[in-house]
Amino acid sequence: MRRKAGLVLLAFAVFFTALSPLMRFYAFPRLAKIPPSQYQEMVLEVKPATLIDYGTMQPKKVDKLTIVQTLKGNVEESEKIEKKVGKDVVVWDALVHVVGPDGKMVSQIPERYIFDAHSSEPVNAKGEMVDGRAVKRDGIEFKWPFLTEKRDYQYYDARANKSAPIHYKGTRDFRGVEVYYFEQTVPWTEVEVPNTLPVKGITPDSVRKTGTKFWYTTVRRFWVEPTTGAPVYGEEIHKEEMRGGTLLEGSGRDKVTAFAGHAKIREDYIDYTVDLVKSQRVLVLLLTSYLPWGFLGLGAALLTLALVLEARSRRPGEPEAESAPEPEPVNA
Repeated sequence: MRRKAGLVLLAFAVFFTALSPLMRFYAFPRLAKIPPSQYQEMVLEVKPATLIDYGTMQPKKVDKLTIVQTLKGNVEESEKIEKKVGKDVVVWDALVHVVGPDGKMVSQIPERYIFDAHSSEPVNAKGEMVDGRAVKRDGIEFKWPFLTEKRDYQYYDARANKSAPIHYKGTRDFRGVEVYYFEQTVPWTEVEVPNTLPVKGITPDSVRKTGTKFWYTTVRRFWVEPTTGAPVYGEEIHKEEMRGGTLLEGSGRDKVTAFAGHAKIREDYIDYTVDLVKSQRVLVLLLTSYLPWGFLGLGAALLTLALVLEARSRRPGEPEAESAPEPEPVNA
């Protein structure tokens, strides 16, 4: 019986030991993915800010701007693209909506971001766009890959419509969460006129006809939880100018600040994001650490127990079981 039990334990030991690397290197890359129906909202504030007054074409100071950023998963579009590319795809319809202190719209820029559900790498497909213009991303946006590495990544800047390195700047603690800090600087770059402007009568075409150009620079900062690849906090030091053309003739300047300020995530959204990332981190760790190491430990324990039972079954010097005596013949 001991030998049979030892063989059974040995079989389970081999099974769980083999399951450990399979869980980490086979199951994890296939099971860990962004759900296609995810919805996320983030609110940032700029205190204070500089805005252009389109009536006087002069910059003015305002106490606060509110930036509402939404990411909405488009399941129908993701299913269509998955059939064409043959892999799991997420389609995020994003909108950045900026509101002034009076509650009126300052600007809004829609995006469609298409990316691999597992690796977060962009997937170039029909419908990919920024502000109504077709684009072709070659860098990540919004989210880093699972198990983010301590290295630079190519990060796509939607306003400049190009990717540039976002640099790993070290490991930090953010409200009890270990994070990787990344920073990207986009130098002054000529950009497209926004399709949505806050003043009636001024359209992108009318601005282009004046010869006035939009230029933009920013410093982008992210604190990324490396297990999930999700940013827990972000900031952006943003500046945009209008330069040249007849539109600025009455201002007495050859360039004027259209928008400037330091955008930071609002405090209540920081708490919400940190809690969400902590819960998602546990799910990823189940596949990458807890279960693989647990299975490996269980396999080692079962192997040890199987060897102990086998050794006991072969221990010398144990008395042999006495056989029952044969019955003696009965004399008639």
